[in-house]
Amino acid sequence: MYTVAPEGLSVGQQVEIGAAAEQAIGNILPVGQITPGSLVSNLELLRGDGGKLVKSSGTYATVVAHTAEGTLVKLPSGKSIYLKNGCLATLGTVSAGGRTDKPFAKAGNKTKWLNAKGRVYPITSGTSMNAAFHPHGGGAHGSASLKPTTVSRGAPPGQKVGIIAARQTGRRKRRQA
Repeated sequence: MYTVAPEGLSVGQQVEIGAAAEQAIGNILPVGQITPGSLVSNLELLRGDGGKLVKSSGTYATVVAHTAEGTLVKLPSGKSIYLKNGCLATLGTVSAGGRTDKPFAKAGNKTKWLNAKGRVYPITSGTSMNAAFHPHGGGAHGSASLKPTTVSRGAPPGQKVGIIAARQTGRRKRRQA
């Protein structure tokens, strides 16, 4: 059986599972038998689902109280929920709590991380790019496009916007005689 490793668990340590297990870090017990104030992780929402809540590194939930409705547990988000007393939970916080403290150091690492989350990276404005790389790029202080803003007379209807078939736009150039 695979489970999330809590902080403080050592190699070769015996992990006890069930109602008869003693209250020690790493053991898996029903939440109804865990003393209030204990830190738990890998909580089951429904009995036997294998653990759905509080599984990411460094997180933990707190057993607040036992009531007739069930066991009140405070989640890392701050929300409190009632769980049935038979739902299992692992005692202790999830290991690798300092994983997010390390900086990315390279843009490629951050790109891969955000791609895995389905996000776009990098997010750079077009005005800060060169004209060769973006229509809004180039010019002094991120000015408008260096492409022509006029549209030819023979352009298709969806493209015919703005200055159509202009003879000239902007200031007139001085003619040299």
